[in-house]
Amino acid sequence: MILLEVLLYFILGKGVKDMAIVYALLIIKGKKAFADVPAKLKEQVREVLVDMEVPELAAE
Repeated sequence: MILLEVLLYFILGKGVKDMAIVYALLIIKGKKAFADVPAKLKEQVREVLVDMEVPELAAE
């Protein structure tokens, strides 16, 4: 189900910021680790996690 949601974001062209938010939410829920984030999204995901006041989750 999560993979389907991610694919829909790519197919619908929502952009990098939306994907960063999706990854940040998956990290917060414990479904993914920051190390699982693609390199081109890591900085944006880190920014989202800091904005959500959980910067400790952006550790590799």
